Amino acid sequence: MADAGNKSRNGPEFTESSRQKEGESSGKISKKVLLVAMGMTAVLVAGVFFAFQFVEDERKRELNQWQIRLGIVADTRVAAINEWSERQFDAIRALTENASLQLYMTELAFAEASGPGKDPGLSEDAAAQEQYLRNLLVATAERSGFAAPSPPAGEVAANVERVGVAGLGLIDAGGVPLVNTPGMPPMNATITAAVEKALEGKPALIDVFQGASGEPTIGFALPVFSLQGDETAGIGAVVGLKLLGDDLWKRLAQPGDIEKTAETYLVRKKEGTIEYISALADGTPPLNRSMAVDTPELAASFAVASPGGFGLKRDYAGYEVLTTSRNLARLPWTLVRKITRREALSTSETRLRTILVVLILVIVGVAVAIVAVWRHGSGLRAAEAAQKFKTAAERFENLSRFMKLVTNSQPHGIVAVDGDTHYTFANEPAAREGGIEPEDMIGKTMASVIGPVKATAYAGINKEVLDTGERRSKVHAFEKGESLAVVRSDHIPLSADGDRPPGVLMILDDITELTNERKRSERMLRELIDTLVGVVDRRDPWSANHSNRVANVATSIAGEMGLEEPERKTVDIAGSLMNLGKIFIPHELLVKVGNLTSEERHLISNAYLVSVDLLEGVTFDGPVVETIRQMGETWDGNGPLGLEGEGILRSSRILNVANAFVGMVSARAYRGALTFEKATDILLGDSGSRFDRKPVSALINYLENRGGAEKWACFREKPEFDDESKPT
Repeated sequence: MADAGNKSRNGPEFTESSRQKEGESSGKISKKVLLVAMGMTAVLVAGVFFAFQFVEDERKRELNQWQIRLGIVADTRVAAINEWSERQFDAIRALTENASLQLYMTELAFAEASGPGKDPGLSEDAAAQEQYLRNLLVATAERSGFAAPSPPAGEVAANVERVGVAGLGLIDAGGVPLVNTPGMPPMNATITAAVEKALEGKPALIDVFQGASGEPTIGFALPVFSLQGDETAGIGAVVGLKLLGDDLWKRLAQPGDIEKTAETYLVRKKEGTIEYISALADGTPPLNRSMAVDTPELAASFAVASPGGFGLKRDYAGYEVLTTSRNLARLPWTLVRKITRREALSTSETRLRTILVVLILVIVGVAVAIVAVWRHGSGLRAAEAAQKFKTAAERFENLSRFMKLVTNSQPHGIVAVDGDTHYTFANEPAAREGGIEPEDMIGKTMASVIGPVKATAYAGINKEVLDTGERRSKVHAFEKGESLAVVRSDHIPLSADGDRPPGVLMILDDITELTNERKRSERMLRELIDTLVGVVDRRDPWSANHSNRVANVATSIAGEMGLEEPERKTVDIAGSLMNLGKIFIPHELLVKVGNLTSEERHLISNAYLVSVDLLEGVTFDGPVVETIRQMGETWDGNGPLGLEGEGILRSSRILNVANAFVGMVSARAYRGALTFEKATDILLGDSGSRFDRKPVSALINYLENRGGAEKWACFREKPEFDDESKPT
């Protein structure tokens, strides 16, 4: 009985002790579960973060590509509009520089000053002169588009004066109209203000407005100077008003534009509003829409405030658009180029959204699988735990297959490697490049699969990515048989996960075909350039190889100045094509031995402007045409375009120095070659006035320290002529 009592007493004590131990064990397990849960949550959050980061980086790269595309179109349209405005000024400038017009305006002003009782013969002369000037204005207006439109067909002639809408007119020094074309509007405050500015010797622009006909109208005014006496004092002005039409609006359309929502239009800031000058894609006529400057996120307001900028804004219809803008040279307008975000980014957004969803599903799936495996294996016997683990492994394998299915559908090779260059993942395109199956790549080093050359190149970038934690991209050229394979590699850091060390996700894109096609295009362009240069050289034996030599010297100067490859290529092509306009200069003038007249020198020295006209419609990678156009500009601003200092393209400043140097050290039909020392002395003497000092200094350094004097010694040799080229 005593033993029974003892057992009865010991039983509860044993049970209580067991429960206490079970409670302590349960507490330990709960803490372990909590720590594991926290770790898994952190890994899941990190995985989702990097997935979003990857997608965001891809989106930024797509936006950068669109910024470049929109900027290129905007630049071409600005060039077209600037060329149009220059033509309008040129048309009126031709009148102001007409000697007969200057003479007759002077005599008419004198006749008006004579007052009553003047010589009858003088009156008859004035009438004839007025008629001549009127005929000259009418002919110029019809030729240059300043003429007023003809009356509508079927309009009944009546003794009613039509409202003037456009035309050309001559204004005397007192602001009084002398002669007008039919349809010229009467003087008003706006026209008078422009005339007053022109009489001060400055070109004046009458900004676009709605004329009497309700159509957009623009005006130009230039001074007329006397043939004799003080040439700074204007004897009058020429005023031209014209209706804006298709000759301007068509220049806004980009040839070959296939985007449905892409649009280019002109705007200006007028007081507190943005006024749309050109017609809009929604059918709004010119000058018929204006919006407040402070309209939230308005693309036109952003364009006026930040010309040259790029942003994601809203257009006049409220659509979200990608937009950029440019200012115009001689017009107070801003050119806007835009495309809706939906059209521009729909394809990339869909692709990035798919990648993001897949990455998140994979991350969540892997986390769920790991949690399931751990949860089921922790409370069951070994056999049951093994079975559960097998089930979880199958799920993980399914998720892996799903990830592989997505990545295998991509055209690029996608791999993941650790810090020791061992593969941890590879899709089928990457495996095909290595010549093995994707599963066989796992655990192998990059050197054993793709070779030591590629592995070393990629490993160097991976180390930098792991050290900095920042994404890197680079283009590589690898030998592939007798040719080169060009590969663009993107390296994205992958953070450590549990026992797995940090790694790098690599996206490998073979751009060999694209690179070869670009090189092929460049080679064809160079062959065409060489052919055109050969045509010029055969016509001017004294300047044979001049273009190639200028290109050679200009490229050497650009390299000495540390310029990048695109700018060096620009001066090379521009130097090769600058003399293309000589094909229109008579052969006998090119080979003339005697002294050249000033007109002949002017014709030869300005042949580059003919080259600009010939190349105006040709598309180059760099500003080749503009480089040739500005090569006649001087550092002090006394060139034909009036550009000065840093306002002149650097490539044009280099080409100007190279052309002058080659011209001086080369023999010509009318003089011998100068020595290098004499030529550089002249260039130094003109530095700061005609030439930029930097390219002159670079040229001298190249001559003295880079072997330029020996390399270019042949420039001074007198050319040999064949029988056809010898001067008579």
